Amino acid sequence: MSELTITLLRLGYLALLWFLVLSAITVLRRDLYGTRIIDRRRAPGKGAPAEAPVPAGEAPRAPRRPRTSGGPTRLVVTEGPLRGTTLPLGSSAVLVGRAPSCTLVLDDDYSSSRHARIFPQGDRWFVEDLGSTNGTFVGESRVEQPTPVPTGTPIRVGQSLLELQR
Repeated sequence: MSELTITLLRLGYLALLWFLVLSAITVLRRDLYGTRIIDRRRAPGKGAPAEAPVPAGEAPRAPRRPRTSGGPTRLVVTEGPLRGTTLPLGSSAVLVGRAPSCTLVLDDDYSSSRHARIFPQGDRWFVEDLGSTNGTFVGESRVEQPTPVPTGTPIRVGQSLLELQR
């Protein structure tokens, strides 16, 4: 073989080794720093969307108020890695799972990325399993379809236990 061929093989081998080293560093960095959690609670004035202007001739709308019925007002994690976490409930659904896009992000190996959805319908709250591997349980029964959840009834998602409270 010529000296040029040997030099090109050495440089190619060196480039391959550097590629493997940089790949290993990238994997280690992801493992050490984990998933980036996005803070959805923005302080006013810091990136909060501005109110839309009211068209001429229309009265401004009153701000939406949270539910005032006797139903639950918060979702509380009573057991699991996030024990003590409280989420206020409004009129929108709460998505539970490991994915960063979920409303309640669980650090739990037994929950799926999009595990369950807790949503209001009328005056009641329901839980729906989103095709998780280990299932979602209300009390002792496994959720197969959207199931109503009374206030104070435990909802098991992986190793975490959630509860709707007033």
